[in-house]
Amino acid sequence: MSDDDLLARRFEEHRARLQAVAHRVLGSPAEAEDAVQEAWLRLARSEAGEIGNLGGWLTTVVGRVCLDMLRSRRLRPEDPLDHLPDPVVASEEGADPEEQAMVADAVGLALLVVMEALGPAERLAFVLHDLFGLPFERIAPIIGRTPAATRKLASRARGRVREAASEPGGPSAQRRVVDAFRAAARGGDFEALLTVLDPDAVLRVDAGTALPGGARVLRGAAAVAGHAANLKRMGVASAARPALVNGRPGLVISVGGELASIMAFAFADGRITAIDVYTDPARLARIDLGALEEPVT
Repeated sequence: MSDDDLLARRFEEHRARLQAVAHRVLGSPAEAEDAVQEAWLRLARSEAGEIGNLGGWLTTVVGRVCLDMLRSRRLRPEDPLDHLPDPVVASEEGADPEEQAMVADAVGLALLVVMEALGPAERLAFVLHDLFGLPFERIAPIIGRTPAATRKLASRARGRVREAASEPGGPSAQRRVVDAFRAAARGGDFEALLTVLDPDAVLRVDAGTALPGGARVLRGAAAVAGHAANLKRMGVASAARPALVNGRPGLVISVGGELASIMAFAFADGRITAIDVYTDPARLARIDLGALEEPVT
């Protein structure tokens, strides 16, 4: 076996872990694959024989590549849901063990949604320490901070994640809020929509190439309520049916037997704080709605 073949085999032994790290940090399988490929290219150009801890070296490289990608991402305009994973959709009733496992995995996906609000260094410190167990002494050189500063970054990120995840009332209360939103949207009732929306509510639309150059983010309860009230005029509000989306109460809209959109919600203090609307046909084509075959009226 040649030296190049041996190096490739050693790299493949670490690929799965590197892919997992990059996916958690970036939230995009495609970008995670790019980061791992870049790590391989850098390894192939290096003096591999002088690397004592290959796993640690590769994790450091992938971490730095991800950090650069996160920083670059903030400097260019992009679709607001580009770097979120595909939503996981499941039935709220009669879930079998396999479906329950899928919903449990969605908790991890929901975490990525929260992390979109974190700064690049916060995000990397949190993922590497809290999710993959790297000590702060190893993370610090990757982000260019001292171990003490790195610890503070991870702690701050952890606090923000916990705060976002602590939604009082549980799924039942959240479902009541979503049902009230759905009823108000069906009736085109602007005032009723305002009662269930946080004043600073945000609506983000992932339409793929369907709306090139169009507005994709609405901010404020009035703007979000206006959009939701228009669903009646568009004839789609009555088609919305309940489902679990990323482990939380959400809505699925089908038109003419075809999946048209998926709505994921975030909550605080009994109101809706954010709605992510997935309408990109490429995304929707990957969603398995087998558990939702029976229509809900």
